[in-house]
Amino acid sequence: MTGTSARRAARWLLPALAVLIWLGIGGATGPLAGKLNQVTTTDSSAFLPASAESTRVGEQLPAFTDTGFFPAIVVAESSGDITAAETRWLTEATAPLAGTEGFAPAFSPPLPSADRHALQQFVPVSTDGKPKEPIKRLREALADPPAGLTVAVTGPAAQAADLSSAFAGIDGLLLLVAGSLVLAILIVVYRSPILPIVVLISAILALALASGVVYWLADADVLELNGQSQGILFILVFGAATDYALLLVARYREELADHDDARAALIRAWRATLPPITASAGTVILGVLCLLLSDLNSTRSLGPIAAIGIAASLLASITFLPAVLALFGRTAFWPRRPHPATAEAAAQGGTHRIWAKVAAFVAAAPRKVWIGTVALLILGAAFAPMFRSDGVSTNDFFLGSVESVDGAQIHASHFDAGSGTPTWILVPDGEAPAAAETARTTPGVAGAVVLQRDGGPVVRDGQAAVEVTLADDPDSIAAQETVAHLRDRLAPISGAQVGGATAVDLDTRQTAARDRNVVIPAVLIVVLAVLILLLRSLAAPVLLLATTVLSFATTLGIAALLFNGPFGFPGADPTVPLFSFVFLVALGIDYNIFLMTRAREETKTHGTRTGMIIALTTTGGVISAAGIVLAATFSALAVIPLLFLAQVAFLVSVGVLIDTLIVRSLLVPAVTLDFGHRIWWPSRLDRSGGAPVNAQGR
Repeated sequence: MTGTSARRAARWLLPALAVLIWLGIGGATGPLAGKLNQVTTTDSSAFLPASAESTRVGEQLPAFTDTGFFPAIVVAESSGDITAAETRWLTEATAPLAGTEGFAPAFSPPLPSADRHALQQFVPVSTDGKPKEPIKRLREALADPPAGLTVAVTGPAAQAADLSSAFAGIDGLLLLVAGSLVLAILIVVYRSPILPIVVLISAILALALASGVVYWLADADVLELNGQSQGILFILVFGAATDYALLLVARYREELADHDDARAALIRAWRATLPPITASAGTVILGVLCLLLSDLNSTRSLGPIAAIGIAASLLASITFLPAVLALFGRTAFWPRRPHPATAEAAAQGGTHRIWAKVAAFVAAAPRKVWIGTVALLILGAAFAPMFRSDGVSTNDFFLGSVESVDGAQIHASHFDAGSGTPTWILVPDGEAPAAAETARTTPGVAGAVVLQRDGGPVVRDGQAAVEVTLADDPDSIAAQETVAHLRDRLAPISGAQVGGATAVDLDTRQTAARDRNVVIPAVLIVVLAVLILLLRSLAAPVLLLATTVLSFATTLGIAALLFNGPFGFPGADPTVPLFSFVFLVALGIDYNIFLMTRAREETKTHGTRTGMIIALTTTGGVISAAGIVLAATFSALAVIPLLFLAQVAFLVSVGVLIDTLIVRSLLVPAVTLDFGHRIWWPSRLDRSGGAPVNAQGR
């Protein structure tokens, strides 16, 4: 084989080998994406740090009571007084399940309410494995009640089952919606049947790799995976992989319009886009890894989970995608293959012409543009303090009608809401009577008794237990406030600790609020450091970070108006603004990185003013498309009927659009044009080369 033939063969062999390697990776790890549900947990207590008071109580409770089961509560409401026949029906309906897989050997008898209009029955469900299947069988057994009797299954076990059911669409519906949205947008952007499929396959392979790694780590108990993290992983990978692909393909099309050799054009495009894509991925990875500072195991684990997703997206975008493009060449853009000095090459200016007009508008009066834009963003940000993120009731997690929530409302109207889901106080043996009396006199407590057996208190290692029944729904904020008040009142009793399901919710909410105050400043510091290193400037990074923070505040303000008004949301969990901030700052800064790295590249030759105009003109179309893709993929989270994901989906989607269409298109270019070469301070860029600086410093 001649040297020319060998080189020609290598031009095809290396890309084909890269494609085959990725197809092998996809085949090995792809099936694991469908198995992620097997390594997820819905137990909120597992997410708390060991130092949390409810965690310490939970570790000691098995010595006092059987913690191998947690309660499902069957509540039956009659249109009149409960009859003996209705009581007998409930007993006979549930009895065959006792002792079967997932259930305790015995259930409580049906207990009538004081008003004689309802029954409650406690059905212990195993804490081993998943509660979804036992609860499904219990509901099927109760599916045909007598006329006039309304039956629902509620309680912690039923709520966990309903939560599991809500996440069941993550590996099916969510991927279908996200993939369909991305494909539709790419078809509009590329006007080609080939490129959208290639980009989508690249994202799917990235997701397969990320899912496989996350599965192995979760299965080995290296990290905690829950449904929320799984959904965010899927969306992040789809959004990031598509964004990186858009940037590479756009630059490749530019180079094809200037070069006859498609392979040389691809190499030039790859080299030009590798630094900004790598810098973007690195910024996001470092930003999300700040979540490792969280005290909540679930939030802390999301950091490496998201980082793995971004790393997989980067790898697929800079290896698999270029390999496929090398094999296809100009055919990838069929039917509009770009060539030098052709009508198609001229047509490439269609999008550029639009953004040339935007650039001309900004350049005509940059100071007026940035002042007006800042004023508009501040107007929206003024409503940010109205955003409520102090936590919501566990029952408010769901969107739409859910049986465990409906059942809880029926139960609370006839019984002490906290019955069946006790709060526990552990105290030194001699302090138990005093602790019980303190609890009974605490507002929001329906009753408190010292746990006894054989006529005396149960004592383990010098500790006694007090079982407390709360007056409010144990999943409510009011119940959490009662637990907080109870802890304050028990503080004078040395060694008193309060735990149980409501205490777990309280500790989770308080820990999430603490995380928000720690992680957000860390993200800002990390992102600022990366921008300084990337742009070799102080002024530009501070500007970019300030605009992104302002964009986030504006997004919060818009959300506050809509959440409190038309959407009618009851509030938000403290992790909602935390997660939204991390993703918006880490991802939103991407578009400014893409813009400013191109501006810096052009400034070396043309000066700051012309360099920014060129950068805005050439990157405007692709960055806008990337922002729309990311917003669309995050909006797909809303198909999962959970309040948390719907709110995160809204905040990130709206925030990305504000960043892409307003901040990056108007504010950053206008400030750069107004500041001139000073934007690169303390670098001497635009002084040692490029176009001369004019009298106005630009």
